[in-house]
Amino acid sequence: MCLEGISRKFKEWLGLKHESNTKTVKGKVVVMKKNMLDFDDFGAAVFDNVSELFGKHISIQFISITHPDPGSSEDRLRGKLGKPAILEGWIDTSGSVAAEESTYGITFDWDEEIGLPGAFLVKNFHPNEFYFKTLTLEDVPSHGEVHFVCNSWVYPAEKYNADRIFFANKAYLPGETPELLRPYREDELVVLRGNGLGLREEWDRVYDYDVYNDLANKDDPRPILGGSSEYPYPRRGRTGRSKTESATYEIRLPITKISKIYVPRDEKFLHLKRSEFIAYELEAVLKFLLSGFDALFDDTIDEFDSFEDVMKLYRGGLKLDEGNSFNMILKNTALHLLKELGRSDGEGLSKYVEPQVIQADPSAWSTDEEFAREMLAGVNPVSIQLLKEFPPTSKLDAQVYGSQHSSIRPHHIEEHLDGLDVDEVVKANRLFILDYHDLLMPYVKRINETSSKIYATRTLLLLQKDGTLKPIAIELSLPHPDDEKLGAVSKVCTPSKLGVEAEIWKLAKAYVVVNDSGVHQLISHWLNTHAVIEPFVIATNRQLSVLHPIYKLLHPHFRDTMNINASARAILISSGGVIEKTFFSGKYSLELCSKIYTKWAFPNQALPKDLLLRGMAVEDSNSPHGLRLTIEDYPYAVDGLDIWSAIKTWVQDYCMCYYKTDAMVQNDIELQSWWKELREEGHGDMRHESWWPNMSSVQDVIDNCTIIIWISSALHAAVNFGQYPFAGYPPNRPTLSRRLLPEPNTPEYDELATNPEKAFLKTVGSQTQSLISVTLIEILSRHTSDEIYLGQRECPKWTMDPEPLEAFEIFGNKLKEIEERMVKRNQDERLKNRYGPVKVPYTLLHPSSEKGLTGRGIPNSVSI
Repeated sequence: MCLEGISRKFKEWLGLKHESNTKTVKGKVVVMKKNMLDFDDFGAAVFDNVSELFGKHISIQFISITHPDPGSSEDRLRGKLGKPAILEGWIDTSGSVAAEESTYGITFDWDEEIGLPGAFLVKNFHPNEFYFKTLTLEDVPSHGEVHFVCNSWVYPAEKYNADRIFFANKAYLPGETPELLRPYREDELVVLRGNGLGLREEWDRVYDYDVYNDLANKDDPRPILGGSSEYPYPRRGRTGRSKTESATYEIRLPITKISKIYVPRDEKFLHLKRSEFIAYELEAVLKFLLSGFDALFDDTIDEFDSFEDVMKLYRGGLKLDEGNSFNMILKNTALHLLKELGRSDGEGLSKYVEPQVIQADPSAWSTDEEFAREMLAGVNPVSIQLLKEFPPTSKLDAQVYGSQHSSIRPHHIEEHLDGLDVDEVVKANRLFILDYHDLLMPYVKRINETSSKIYATRTLLLLQKDGTLKPIAIELSLPHPDDEKLGAVSKVCTPSKLGVEAEIWKLAKAYVVVNDSGVHQLISHWLNTHAVIEPFVIATNRQLSVLHPIYKLLHPHFRDTMNINASARAILISSGGVIEKTFFSGKYSLELCSKIYTKWAFPNQALPKDLLLRGMAVEDSNSPHGLRLTIEDYPYAVDGLDIWSAIKTWVQDYCMCYYKTDAMVQNDIELQSWWKELREEGHGDMRHESWWPNMSSVQDVIDNCTIIIWISSALHAAVNFGQYPFAGYPPNRPTLSRRLLPEPNTPEYDELATNPEKAFLKTVGSQTQSLISVTLIEILSRHTSDEIYLGQRECPKWTMDPEPLEAFEIFGNKLKEIEERMVKRNQDERLKNRYGPVKVPYTLLHPSSEKGLTGRGIPNSVSI
C-alpha cells in the first residue's frame, strides 16, 4: 500500500474526514406526504416506504444557469445537469415540523461547473404522489442560500411525458431570462398547455378551455353556455370527459364523485380546506337534502307559520333520533357538516348559528331603514344607482315588449320628498333606484309559469339629510296578460304603517329582495367573480411562466378558484342543483346569467369606474382617491376605495421593479400572448368588444392587474362573506316567492289582514327550501383555517428580489392601517349606514379574519 493510502486509512481510523476535491452542498426539502393529505389513502406511506427499501427513491438534479450542457445544440443551449441526489431519510419521520409536513435533508456532490442553479428536475420513483413545498440550498459555493418555492404535487415519474421542473424563486421577463434556462422555461409552458385532446387525468398538469356544457344532460336539457352569440359566457377548465350520445353535453359525474372532476391537481384544495369544507360533507349533505326531500319541492307542504317558527332554525328544530347507532355514525364520520346539522348535544337537525342580522333585535330587519341600508352595506351593495331622470325609463325593445317605462308618477312620491318637488330632488342627486325591471322582464312570464311567482321591480329611494336612504316607492310589473308586446302591467306601492296596506308594503319589499337575492347570487357573486376570473387562471398558467413577474404577482389570487368552480358546476348551478331549487329563476338561472354577461365589460369592474357608471360618485381631484361619493356614508364604497387604492399602489410598485419602459411591455412575448389569449379564448365571446384595454404600456399592466386582483379578492369578499350574517335569516333575504300580491276579496287577502306573518311566509320560500339555502350559505360564508388573506403570502420567501419584498411589506402595513380606520368609522355614531337598526357593523372589507363565520376578511382569491 502506498503512503497516501496508509495515510487515508489512518485518518479514517482516527475518525477524520478524507480531504477531497469534491465539494458537497446540503439542502433542506419540505414535503407533505399523500397519506397525511388524503383521508382515503392512509396506506400510501406503507407502499412508499417499501419502495424506498427496494431502492426506488426521490431524486433531484440541478440545472445550471452559468454552464451549458455540452450535449445541447448551439442554437438552443441548455443548462448543465448536476448529478442526481436522493432525498434522505424518507422512512424516518423525526424531521417533521408539523403534523402534515416533513423536512428531509439532501446532499449534493457539487460540481464546480454547475455554478449557480436556476432550476432542478425531480423524479419520483415512489408509487404515490407527494406535495413538494420548498427546497433550500444552504451554502452554494460563491452564491450562498438558494431558495425554491414549489407548492406542487409530484406524481410518480411514469405518469409524466416530461420531467418535472422547478425554478428558483427569482423573476425574469422572457427577454431577460438566462439563456441556459430559456429552453426549460419554454418547454414547461408547452406541457401546461397540453394538446386539447382526450380525457384529462388527475396527474395531468394541463390548463385548457371549454364551454359550460356540463350543467345538464339529455333528460334535463339546458342551453350550453359559451361559444355562441345566443348564449355567450366565460370559459371554464376543460376536463375532456365523454359526451352524451348526441355529443351535446359532457356526461356529469354522480354527486358522490364531484371531487373527481378534473382540475389540475395544484388547483385542488389542500387537506385542511378539504377536511373543513368539501371533504365529502358538502356532497353528502346536499345529496341528502336534494334527494331525500325531493317530494317536498313538488308539493311545498312544509311551511313556517310564524317568524317565531323560523327562529327554531337557531334554537333547535327538527329532531333526529339520537340513539346509539346515530351517535356511532357521528363519532366515526368525517362529515363535519352532518355533525353540525345533527348535533349530539340535543339541539337536533337545523340548529344553526344565529345570524348577526337578528342578534341585537329580531325584528329590526323588517324596517324601511334596514331594507334601504343593506343596498349600501349589505351583501349586494353593487346594484344601487343614482336616478338621473324621472320617471325611470326602459331600454327594452318596444317592438318586442311594448312600453316598459315606469308608471311611477310625482303624486306617488311627493309626500315623501321633504317638501321638495321631484325635479328638485333629482337635480340635488337625492333620488336613487334599485332597478331590476329591464333585467328580469324578459323572463317574468316564463318564470311565473313555474312554481315561482315574481315581479320585475323598480325601487325608488330618497337620500335623507342624515345620510340614510328611505324607500319611497316600489313598482311591481308583470307582462301584459294578453300579449307581452302590449307592455307592462304595473302596480306602485308606497310606504304605509296601517292595516293591510302596511302588509302590502312589506310584501312589496320582499319581492324586491327576492329579485336582489337572485341577482346577487347569479350575477354579483357567481358571474362577476367566480366565472369571469376562471379564464384568467387558465390563461396565466398557459402563457406566463412561473418565472414571469406578472405570474408571481397574480398567482396567489387564483388559489382554489378552479376547484370551487368545478364543485359549483356539479352542485350549485347545474340543472336540478341548489340554485335552481332555491332561487326564483329556477331552470332559467344560467340562461339569465348568460344574458347579463353580454353587458359585462372588464374595465368597468374597476371600483372607481363602477361607482362613476352607477352615478354613486363623481370625479373630484380634491377628494380622496379622486372621487366624491354621491352618498358620503356608503360603507362599501368608502372602505372599498381604500382597499382599491392600496392594491393599485402595491401593483404599481411591483410592476415598476420589472418594467422600466413601455417598450419592455410591448416586447414581452409572454405578456402579449397572455393578454391576447384572455380576449380571444378565455373570454372569446367578447373578443370583438372595443372596450378591451390595451397591453402596450407600463400603466396598462398596472391598471389591468389591479382590476384582476380587485375582482379576485375584495370584490368577492364584499359579495360573499356577508351571506350568512344577512341571509342566514330567510325572511330578511328570501330567495324566491311562490305567489303574487293577494287581490281584495280573496282568502289570501283576508289572511294577510288577519295573520300577516303566516301570509308573508307562505309567499316566500318553504321550510325545506329555506333549510337548504341556509345550509349552503353557512358553508360559503366560512373561512377555513388555511386561508391566506390580502397582504399575505403562503411563503415569506416567495421571491429572491428584494424590491418587491419591500413593497409587499409596505402593502401589508398599509392594509393594517386601513383596517384600523374601518374600525374607527364603525364607532362613529354619525355614520348611520355602518350599523343600522340591526346593529351589524360593516366589516366585509376588513382585510383580516380568523377561521370560521366572521363576516369579515379578504382572502387573496375566489377560494370559496
